[in-house]
Amino acid sequence: MRPTLAEALKWPAQGYPDTAALGAELARLCAQGLDALPLPAGGETLQRWQCLAAVAGHDLGLCKLYEGHTDALAIMAELGGPVPPSGSLWGTWAAEPPQARVTLKDEGDHVLLTGRKAWCSGAAVVTHGLLTAWDAEGQQQLVAVALDQPNLCVTDDGWHAVGMANTGSVEILFEHAQGIRIGAPGSYIGRPGFWLGGIGIAACWYGAARELAMSLARHCETRPEPHALAHLGAVDTALVSCAAVLRQAASHADRHPDGNFERHARRCRAVAEQTAETVIHHVGRALGAGPYCKNAHFAQLIADLPVYLRQSHAERDLAALGQLLGASSTRTWTL
Repeated sequence: MRPTLAEALKWPAQGYPDTAALGAELARLCAQGLDALPLPAGGETLQRWQCLAAVAGHDLGLCKLYEGHTDALAIMAELGGPVPPSGSLWGTWAAEPPQARVTLKDEGDHVLLTGRKAWCSGAAVVTHGLLTAWDAEGQQQLVAVALDQPNLCVTDDGWHAVGMANTGSVEILFEHAQGIRIGAPGSYIGRPGFWLGGIGIAACWYGAARELAMSLARHCETRPEPHALAHLGAVDTALVSCAAVLRQAASHADRHPDGNFERHARRCRAVAEQTAETVIHHVGRALGAGPYCKNAHFAQLIADLPVYLRQSHAERDLAALGQLLGASSTRTWTL
């Protein structure tokens, strides 16, 4: 019988010391079929996000690779891409910093990629990538590429992190590397699942914050002193509020699978970010230096989470949410 994801996630004695260890664990989970998550807006969206949250609470480095792999599978299903090869591991790389851009040229039934792609998490251990590139007409195009070809180079450039260090989010150089188009130009961002994928990231933030909060809850069971209990109360209100917002978004997605989910995504991400920051603040003040220095799992999570949260653009994202909120949309504030 196939184990559940919760049963399969066991924290190793030495943690995950490098990107290779994360890649091996990702491969193990996939070999057991634990990457077969429900598709977004397919009727079990909450279950999908629960799985992402569970992996995040286990290890955020592993979650970064797992989320990218499962996101790639969902994107290809949504856009009618090819069935992924058996045993393949995928990354999803769509960051577009100004100094790193990939262009494509059509070449029969495939395209040729040239340029530099940044922020490629797990590039050294996955077998394939989904990445955004730009065609001659200036349109963004999603491309699938196998990484076992000579016309690309996975570098050691662009990654000097402490938190999330083991994700190996390096740069890849392409020189006429072969790929295939996935979907039409612009469909990566234009599809309904784009914003649901963004909420999946919020579920990851939530999962890590919840795991940190569990350390405080366990502490209060054995030492229920007033200040720690007050911190636990603050953490509880934040987590319960975030969980409610995520559940509401999942329910809405399953009822309206072809909807526009931008407003829901921006709201979920803002709430999850605020929740994670609240948990970090209160757990640290309640527990002191002990778990930071003597609990490897706690220390790794609390070092990784602030880095992972920076996938948010903070006030810029809040301003975008504000622009989406016309007078009619404020009826969601009604109790």
